[in-house]
Formats: sequence, structure tokens, C-alpha cells
Amino acid sequence: MKRPGPVLTLLAGLVLGLFLLSLNATTGTKSASSSQVKVPAASTSPSPKASATSSPSPTKTTASPTPSKSAPPNADYAGRTDDDSSAIAVSLRNGKAIAYFCDGHDKESWLKGDVKDDGTMKLTGKNGSELNGTLQGKRIRGTVDLEGQRYGFTADKAVKPSGLYRATATVRGAQVDGGWVVLPGDGRDQVGIVNRDGEPSAAPDIDPETGAVTIDGEQLTAEPVTP
Repeated sequence: MKRPGPVLTLLAGLVLGLFLLSLNATTGTKSASSSQVKVPAASTSPSPKASATSSPSPTKTTASPTPSKSAPPNADYAGRTDDDSSAIAVSLRNGKAIAYFCDGHDKESWLKGDVKDDGTMKLTGKNGSELNGTLQGKRIRGTVDLEGQRYGFTADKAVKPSGLYRATATVRGAQVDGGWVVLPGDGRDQVGIVNRDGEPSAAPDIDPETGAVTIDGEQLTAEPVTP
């Protein structure tokens, strides 16, 4: 048998060398790919925190209270003049006032007007008579101008039967108009005048509980007077 020649041996060695070379190249590629440096994941920067400071809510402002003004309370007042010569009664209702001044003989005046929120009042009557007064707590202080004379007075708050009364009627053909000031107390302290067709004279007392009064033999009823 013939042994292979040196040429064949050389070719076989060449083929083997090429195989090994190609194998080595393949292995080197894999190694390079496996050795790639991993890129670190991008870190996410923390989102800025929302500001915890909230804008303050608007402060509600409270309007300062407006001083309230109201008419003086409804009430009745009665008293005497400073010289004790006459009596006066004043009735207040809803900002209106009516007053009666009399000396129990022949001098009298009915006066009417408004009462301001501060308690002051200016009441007027016939023949230029005028009352100027001020409500001060539970009394009225003021003056009455009548027939050229001024009278100072104080009228305290009155509780029934005290107060102002009036009776009008036709008695025995005469027009009767009577006015009474019942002073504070048990109702027995009274000052009044009865006009018969315009002629004044002292009035008889009224029953402080019922207002009943007898004039010229006829019984009348004096009623409380309000504005």
C-alpha cells in the first residue's frame, strides 16, 4: 500500500488550521458580545414636591354694627311742674306723643307731636303752647310754655291706673270735654279740668279702676289717651 504523499499531508494540515482559526474567530465574537458594559439605568430624578404651603383663604371681614336707632318705647308718664302748681301727663306710642297740661282750675293745654329716636320731643298745642322735653331713662324732663309763662316739669313712667284720661260727651245740651292727669300711686292723686262749652272748671275725680265719672248728674267714662 502506498503511503500519502507530503502534498496531501500539507493540505490536511492547512484545512485543520483553517477550521481552528474559524472556530477561534467565532468564540472571540461571542466573548466580545458578552463582555459589553451594561449601561446603568437612567436614574429618575425625584419629581419636585408640590408646595405644601397653601395660599391662605381670604379672611372674612365683619362689618362693624351700625348703631341701631329706634323709636322710644311705648309708655305713659305723669308728674308735676317744678313749682307744683300744675300736673302733666305724656303718652308715647310708636314715635308719637300726646300730652296734657292742667292746673286743675282754668289753665290747660293738649299738645301733640313727634318723638325723635334720641328721646327728644317738641309738642305743640292751641294758642302757641309748646312742650319741649327729653326722655331720660324712666322719666321725661322738660318745659311747657303756656300763656307767656314757662313751667319746668318732671314726669315719671306711669303704670295704670296712673296716666292720661279724657271724656267727651254732650250733657244737658252742653258739650263736655274733660281731661285728667292721674299721678303715680294708687290713682287717688288726680288733677283735671272739665270744659262745658269751652268754660273750664275743676273736674270731679274719676274712678281710677274704671274711669267712671259723674258730670252734671250724668255718668261718663274717661278713657286712657294715646297718640
